[in-house]
Amino acid sequence: MKILSVVAAVALLVAGVATFAYRSTVGGSVQAAQAEDVAATFYDLETHTLEGEDAELADWEGKVALVVNVASKCGLTPQYEGLEALHKEFSERGFTVLGFPSNDFMGQEPGTPEEIRTFCSETYGVTFPMFEKSVVTGDTKSPVYQFLTRELEEPTWNFTKYLVDRSGRVLYRFPPQTKPEDAELRAKIESALAS
Repeated sequence: MKILSVVAAVALLVAGVATFAYRSTVGGSVQAAQAEDVAATFYDLETHTLEGEDAELADWEGKVALVVNVASKCGLTPQYEGLEALHKEFSERGFTVLGFPSNDFMGQEPGTPEEIRTFCSETYGVTFPMFEKSVVTGDTKSPVYQFLTRELEEPTWNFTKYLVDRSGRVLYRFPPQTKPEDAELRAKIESALAS
């Protein structure tokens, strides 16, 4: 009997440690459910357009994508111009910029979808795809940003950039201050396009 009690106690202890380790790894039980739903590739994810329509990122599968959390009232907002230039320069080779407006940093994207679209189009001539305003940091971040930050740091400010290859694998994270015309960023895009 004593041996069975010891075995049962050890089994309970092991189960408790395993549960704690699992919850510590995924950030608690609420995120555990989300973690089970995480897509195998970036292009398996679904989101919404800026106008609120359903959007499957599979529509861009086979392209190299630069995913950027954007904002209209930030000191880095002029990067829209460079992002649009990148999009136009490389689009015929299978490249796209994907913009995700976010109000996470000091409320620098307060606009409605209509205001965001008008600002981007009229001020910077943005033609690359824009998606719904998204939470990009913390426990409630969108599934897109949960995926992007599985192995890489989450955005620390507006205009953090993630490079995704043609198969939907996240390759690199570039900090907000990395301008679209940065030589290293361009080299990584070129390399991804050549693969």
